[in-house]
Amino acid sequence: MAVGIQVKIVVTELKDGTFDEFIGSNSVAVIDCWAPWCGPCRRMTPIIEELSNEMMGKAGVAKLNVDENPAISVRFGIRAIPTLLIFKDGILMDTLVGLRGKEDIIEYIETM
Repeated sequence: MAVGIQVKIVVTELKDGTFDEFIGSNSVAVIDCWAPWCGPCRRMTPIIEELSNEMMGKAGVAKLNVDENPAISVRFGIRAIPTLLIFKDGILMDTLVGLRGKEDIIEYIETM
């Protein structure tokens, strides 16, 4: 009888000080800007975890708590969450505001 193994997906947690390094080390980077008190942000968590798993080797996926890292919020003018910052080769390509489905995010990344 086979026993199923459940793998916990870990998404990189960024800080103001690690943000630029993460962007620079991934040709495509998706950053989920969120806060723990935000209901839509909490609903986005499993989507981001699945995205991280499915895009492994194609895109770096990370989370940034905007309450704990205000410098990034100011730098990119984040005024609503959840917000996805999407970078390609270190350049901000787009800012997607609001709850998004995994398929929509993947489709967006693949068309860049």
